[in-house]
Amino acid sequence: MHLHESILCATAPSASGIGPGTLSLHDIQAGTSLASWKQTSAGVHCTAVVQSRDGLGGFVLAAQQDKSIMNVYSFQKDQLFLKIVLPEKLTAVAVDPNGRYCAGATAQGRIFLWEIASGIMYNSWDAHYRQINVLRFTRDAAALLAGSEDSGVSVWSIPRLLDETSHNELPTPYCSFTDHTLPVTDILCGVGPFPSCRILTASVDHSVKLWDPASRTLLTTFHFPKPIACIAWDPTERLFFAASAGGSVHQVNLFRQREDKFSRAAMEAVGGAGVSDIIRINEIDPKEAKKRLISVGESVTAMSISLSGSMLLAGTASGLIHIYDIASHQLLRTVSSHKGMAITHVSTMLRPPDLIGHISLTLGAGSADARESIPVRPVAPFQRIRDAKAREAHEVSLMLPHHSTPAGTFFSYSREELIKDHAFFVQPSAAGPEAAGVSLQSRLSELESEVTRLREQLGKAKGINDVMWETIVQRIVSEGKGRGQGKGQEDTDAMVQEADDGRRRKRNRT
Repeated sequence: MHLHESILCATAPSASGIGPGTLSLHDIQAGTSLASWKQTSAGVHCTAVVQSRDGLGGFVLAAQQDKSIMNVYSFQKDQLFLKIVLPEKLTAVAVDPNGRYCAGATAQGRIFLWEIASGIMYNSWDAHYRQINVLRFTRDAAALLAGSEDSGVSVWSIPRLLDETSHNELPTPYCSFTDHTLPVTDILCGVGPFPSCRILTASVDHSVKLWDPASRTLLTTFHFPKPIACIAWDPTERLFFAASAGGSVHQVNLFRQREDKFSRAAMEAVGGAGVSDIIRINEIDPKEAKKRLISVGESVTAMSISLSGSMLLAGTASGLIHIYDIASHQLLRTVSSHKGMAITHVSTMLRPPDLIGHISLTLGAGSADARESIPVRPVAPFQRIRDAKAREAHEVSLMLPHHSTPAGTFFSYSREELIKDHAFFVQPSAAGPEAAGVSLQSRLSELESEVTRLREQLGKAKGINDVMWETIVQRIVSEGKGRGQGKGQEDTDAMVQEADDGRRRKRNRT
């Protein structure tokens, strides 16, 4: 199976442009158009994609910026798949990585949470008191982050929002980051489960901040010369790019090289000192900062990094998509098929196997029923108000994919093969029943001779033990007798000496 990376971009009319925007899919290597969907005008952070996987076809959600409508486009059709009427006009949209839940935010600071397969509105609450610009799910879909015009970033726990026992209570955030002083423009979530992941937030206050949700603290602040409109984070979290409306894209390395106490080269993380840790770009080392600067020349509205982490994609307000090599900062190619429109969304993904007008990558080439064999993931119209009865019923139409086990794979293990392999390991020298009998007889003879030899050695050991025991006993007994005779002789001499002394004393008295 060949995997091809593609670019998904969304456009909207620019300030001087007229007509609706489009949703397009391009090849990342050649820049050619693979598919296009028209009649859509999604704003910045108002496009979300669910990729085709697990035997189900994917789709794209696009919230229209001029009306309370969300368009749903399937990769299998070149026309509108579903039109959803929303309770309000949305300013930001996000879908969790599993494609189960969709979150939408409004200009009044309200957030809606729907289940995509059933359309049930699980929750709606006032998260901020001003417009919400961006919504992001964490990689494990455990938390939802919202950045607002009120300069705040709120973090919401998804299990708490889905809890039926507290659906009548006002949701409270897991934590809030309030160190920005101007509106938040972009949010990115790092790898790892929540809250062990790290979070990047960009703002109009010329700063990008790195947060730790586990400790609910600020790690580092990166200060830039101009306001930051969007950011892109390397998949390995080695570096990130920050783009301004003036067309400058700054590369910020999160690791630097230093010498340890033994004068050896070592790598250390940048920042992490907390609120007081402010790294000012272009002021510490202007020459190195200039090398890490990419001048696009026009306003950058959206950015993304390729799946391999080797290319940077920058969408502009004039409808161009520039593709740069991250290592050398060289411009590789430019996708210019959207001139006159503003790029509002840029992301990279694998080319869908059920893409309209293309042969499936997972099915046989030339198959006429390639797309028919991959059903579209269920999408239901979203509820406009919360309905307790619908939540209690909670009917979800879900199509289970058919998994066929191809013949000859490594996990197809028949009973005959199992018995044969077991016999090989238990009796490795046996080639048949007769050989098995001969082998057992020879093994029995070897064991009997071994037992006989061990018995002879045991008898010799017992004889040696008996001789040693008798020798030691006789020696101890003889030594005891010698000690007894010597002691008796000493007692006799002492008595004779005492008698002589008594006779002398008597004579002296006389």
